[in-house]
Amino acid sequence: MTQTAPIPGLSEHTTTDTLITALRTLPQQPLQFHLHGELLVPAGYHVTEVKAVTIDAMDCGGKANAWRETVIQLMDGSAEDAKTGFMTNRKFLAIYDRVAQHIPVRAEAEVRFEYGNASTPALQYHVTHIDIQPEQITVHLRTPGVQCKAGDACATPPDAASNGCEPATGCCAPQAPITLR
Repeated sequence: MTQTAPIPGLSEHTTTDTLITALRTLPQQPLQFHLHGELLVPAGYHVTEVKAVTIDAMDCGGKANAWRETVIQLMDGSAEDAKTGFMTNRKFLAIYDRVAQHIPVRAEAEVRFEYGNASTPALQYHVTHIDIQPEQITVHLRTPGVQCKAGDACATPPDAASNGCEPATGCCAPQAPITLR
């Protein structure tokens, strides 16, 4: 079953449509990406790939989930590219629009940015918010994390009784392996 709701266990996310709509309504400005208030992606970056991803997963409680994500990969440019400054939101949108004509990017999918270089491991970052200033647009990112989706569904005391799934019932415990045929 495909969900249009947030990724299980992730309470807040930014949809592809939220990001793209915000960027379309703004005047042309340099587009920066920050992590914890600091510049993450330097000037001269390139958008190297836009991925429309479908995730089919089963959590440790044996519950199957499916969701979609849009992953936009950023890569450092050359020293010459850096001299030209940051990509504008209009150039970013032109790249996105060209891709969206050819692959099924979903408006409701969470958007993530993938970035890494020689000194930073490649990660897929969540978008927390967009900050609009007269001189630039900043997309604020946060690092990814992992969570026990089965534990989220089962809750932990005292909330466990409210949804009828308590950890003692085994729904949060590892399940027997599934044999694939």
